[in-house]
Amino acid sequence: VEPLAALEVAVPIEAPGEVRLNRYATAKVAPRITAQIIERHARLGERVRRGVPLLTLSSVEMAAAQGDLKVAFREWERARRLGKGAVSEKRYTKARVAYELARAKVLAYGLSERQVTGLLSGKAAADGQFALLAPRAGTVIADDFVEGDVVEPGRVLMTLTDESRLWVETQLTPKQAASVAVGAAARIDTPHGVFTGAVMQMHPIADEATRTLGARIEVSNPNRRLHAGEFVVAWIDSTATETAFTLSEEAVLRSPDGDWQVFIEEAPGRYRPREVELIRTVGDRAIVKGLPAATAVVTRGAFFLQSELAKSGFEIHQH
Repeated sequence: VEPLAALEVAVPIEAPGEVRLNRYATAKVAPRITAQIIERHARLGERVRRGVPLLTLSSVEMAAAQGDLKVAFREWERARRLGKGAVSEKRYTKARVAYELARAKVLAYGLSERQVTGLLSGKAAADGQFALLAPRAGTVIADDFVEGDVVEPGRVLMTLTDESRLWVETQLTPKQAASVAVGAAARIDTPHGVFTGAVMQMHPIADEATRTLGARIEVSNPNRRLHAGEFVVAWIDSTATETAFTLSEEAVLRSPDGDWQVFIEEAPGRYRPREVELIRTVGDRAIVKGLPAATAVVTRGAFFLQSELAKSGFEIHQH
């Protein structure tokens, strides 16, 4: 039992928010040259590892570049075997540079180092086919194509994202923003439960229409229950404080009729429930209203008292 006392507590800021993709963990997959889609290797909603093939494409430009690379590679191998003593310095340098340029060209077109090795070793043909690989691990959240499409350079065919950490975008008034720092803890209330996060960025420019400043919160989403596009409510820790009555969170319980209550000590060993208003929780502390200062409140063992009250139906006495 402890006397109820007023303490200085942080005042969280309530702000509506929207769940967004973590753009730092999102990648778009697009060809760099005109090509036809031959085969799909990943589907919408599928989780993929980095480096796995997503699509097989075929391109006339790639076929020409692959052929040029094979020719340049043979010429460079010949010049290297003969050495500078058997060939002129000009021919030696020209063969090396031609090979390096041909290799750089197929890599720029989208061939991977592994695919280049297969081409030069003879395990793969210069037929213009190549695979688009996953640039990162993640979930396929968009795949805007069908097999057989002829696509232009830069057309986004797939989008991958890591959903284990998402962003919540909120808007704050200038006064609110002044009391929020990067790294401030945040609680996100959603239909799927409460999630925790922290402010990772404060937008430096106010929105022209609303004159508000954006705060970006990074939220852990281990079970992937949150999804981009959902609306949520964020409670962000701020530097502003207020004086309030606080109790340990375990002291505040639900009564049988659903209201919040605590147990107060009327006399040594004599307790009774008292209804209170739960304002919010801060860490493991509950901010309450409805009791005068110095009220003797049970801060440990309240659940035991509630159980005894339920069994007896009478006021609880210490045994």
